[in-house]
Amino acid sequence: MNQDNFSMTTYFNLSGISELPSLHIPIFLLVLVIYLVTLGGNMTIFLLVCLVHQLHTPMYFLLSNLSIIDLFCSTITLHKVLLTFMTGDNSVPVVSCLVQIFIFLSLLCNELLILAAMSYDRYVAICNPLHYHMIMNLKVCALMVVACWAWSFIETFPIFMQLLKITCYRSNRVNHFFCDVVPLKKLSCSDTFILELYILIVGILVAAFTPFVLTFLSYVFIIRTVIRMRSNVDRHKAFYTCLSHLTVVVLLYSTLVFQYLRPSSGVNLDSSKFSSLFNTAAVPILNPLIYSLKNKEVKAALRRRILAWP
Repeated sequence: MNQDNFSMTTYFNLSGISELPSLHIPIFLLVLVIYLVTLGGNMTIFLLVCLVHQLHTPMYFLLSNLSIIDLFCSTITLHKVLLTFMTGDNSVPVVSCLVQIFIFLSLLCNELLILAAMSYDRYVAICNPLHYHMIMNLKVCALMVVACWAWSFIETFPIFMQLLKITCYRSNRVNHFFCDVVPLKKLSCSDTFILELYILIVGILVAAFTPFVLTFLSYVFIIRTVIRMRSNVDRHKAFYTCLSHLTVVVLLYSTLVFQYLRPSSGVNLDSSKFSSLFNTAAVPILNPLIYSLKNKEVKAALRRRILAWP
């Protein structure tokens, strides 16, 4: 097929997680279970924070936003896997594919910002506890969340605009189970220098590295304060309040490094699909599990709501 035909491409065909027919049903069942657990777990966290007065605190307000982000992120990436199995149609219109990339990257950037905000919340709670309620009130948290949502879409918009400028593709077959910027960029026969520059500056340095630095600095001050505590009980309590958040941060950044920060020449799209599956499926499941299993207040609130159920 010549370049003119590729420039007129109106849809992409997604290869899915695996092209082996024998694995289609197991993969469908696995993805369905993962999505239902993700839906149930994150909606439980969100509803608990909304309904239980004891959880109306800045930390849980930020956690409820993290749950909504995880829910949206899983829905926008996994829904096509389920629909493809049920309908047999693996095609996605080009415009829908680009919009999916924009929303997915925005949600990913938002999650990093929310995690940075949560680390700042822990920093204030441990390093400046006497002024915590004055610094981290719900109004401040609401403004932080609005800023995170708005900024995540703003910083992703230049990448989206560069994707719209791609005029031709070598193939309309995307070796992935959802539309992502890396496999789409590899298909382009247009000049992607500006796109790669935006991905480096906006996507990596601004969207990923900046919240990582903010999170890292927060934990530097937290660790310094914890070390200076004289009581082992106070040290254990401070460490315990940060453990859930720190676990989520390490999991998310580890998968992002493997998924996006490898040299483009060394990227294997087949292996990248499995890291994407972990990022879009396993991490959103682990978040509510980590916070519910490691957090006494969440477990107590869930127990009370279950016992109060008519």
